[in-house]
Amino acid sequence: MPFTYEDVGATRDGRCPPGFHPLHVRTRIGEGHEVFTSASQAVMTWELHKAAGVTITTDAPEAAPGVDVTVGLGSLIKAPCRVVWTLDEPRRAGWAYGTLAGHPESGEEAFVVDRTGDGTVWLTVTAFSRPAKWYTRAGGPATRGLQHAYARRCGAVLRRMCAEFDQA
Repeated sequence: MPFTYEDVGATRDGRCPPGFHPLHVRTRIGEGHEVFTSASQAVMTWELHKAAGVTITTDAPEAAPGVDVTVGLGSLIKAPCRVVWTLDEPRRAGWAYGTLAGHPESGEEAFVVDRTGDGTVWLTVTAFSRPAKWYTRAGGPATRGLQHAYARRCGAVLRRMCAEFDQA
């Protein structure tokens, strides 16, 4: 199944293609190597998303390029996606998925954990999207508001998941 947009992988460079709405939310998770390791694992194995209240349907135990994932919001919305890239570096880990036919939006979303030079661990959610269904078009700015709220929720949930390891 093909992606529903052309600029596949643009989130890796932080680009937002013309005609799409950008999203960039950065949340401080904590400090230290153990926080980074725990946060990275939660992001890479879908645990963050499950803890944030969405269902994840996939056969893969963790994110990898080419893995198909369906994100669900209750029984109402099923959003098919495919992982387009992953990162597994000493100070950065994460992935992005792109939308497939049937997703209410068209675009890409990335979830990256990074550990800065001072040891601070951050989650950055970067995305670009535009409506693909009548109800997301009708939602207009409210739909984008929900996307921002979900990105902020991911940060808050990951911070709670890693709190026991925080050296701050």
